[in-house]
Amino acid sequence: MRAGRALLKWTMRDLATHSGVSLPTINAAENGRPPRDATRDALIAAFAAHGVEILNGDAPGARMKPPV
Repeated sequence: MRAGRALLKWTMRDLATHSGVSLPTINAAENGRPPRDATRDALIAAFAAHGVEILNGDAPGARMKPPV
């Protein structure tokens, strides 16, 4: 999430506003507490709506979505 926020120059509060996820929940997730599935989906959707793809697996992090 930090990488995604950095790409968008968002604070945790910005992410909370765009995702509908509470600030304490975002803080906990960024500090290693796994979010619930619905929370994770809301965060990913907020990033996706602003052109950021969250990566997992072999290449964790975030990147701007490639043009279609």
